[in-house]
Amino acid sequence: MSNLLEKLNWRYATKKMDSSKVVEQEKVDRILEAIRLTATSSGLQPYEVIVVKNKALREAIVPHAWNQAQITDGSHLLVFAAWDNYTEERINKMFDLVNDERGFKNEGWENYRQMILGAYPPRDAEVNYQHAARQAYIGLGTALIAAAEEGVDSTPMEGFDPAKVDEILGLTERGLRSVILLPLGYRADEGDWLKDLKKVRRSKEDFITEMN
Repeated sequence: MSNLLEKLNWRYATKKMDSSKVVEQEKVDRILEAIRLTATSSGLQPYEVIVVKNKALREAIVPHAWNQAQITDGSHLLVFAAWDNYTEERINKMFDLVNDERGFKNEGWENYRQMILGAYPPRDAEVNYQHAARQAYIGLGTALIAAAEEGVDSTPMEGFDPAKVDEILGLTERGLRSVILLPLGYRADEGDWLKDLKKVRRSKEDFITEMN
């Protein structure tokens, strides 16, 4: 745990990445696997991770993301894209996958399926999207930790036009909506005003409330 905390103290939202450096594929694969294993509400995994290495696509995104250069200076761009709605088909697909992988049907699990089917699809699509987007943020947290563990820099970004990113990546026709961007790369030796500054967080006493 002490090593993990050291890694978390090392990480920061990198402002300038070294465009000459490429994150090793095995590291990217481990970061993605960590995201895949992350918890989600009801185990539905209602989002996908789009890995954008194509330089032209990343260049097309930059003007719609406040011209943040990490998108192109990094070697990989992860786009967390949530389901635009919960449908019976999507829910059943995940429940069926669980049954197939486990090799049997569980009565409690099937009862839970019916409860979810009765609650989620009837709701407003925007309510369902917002719920799915919150699951994507859980995956983002895992990604930040996993990247730090691998010694890979990252910069979570909410400052972008989701509709434009969806259009560029063809997400709408897949029933997905972009939630957050995460460039991966390596910090530049120069040009990053934040790199050498002390990490500042609220004190434990101010941040954590214990009710014993």
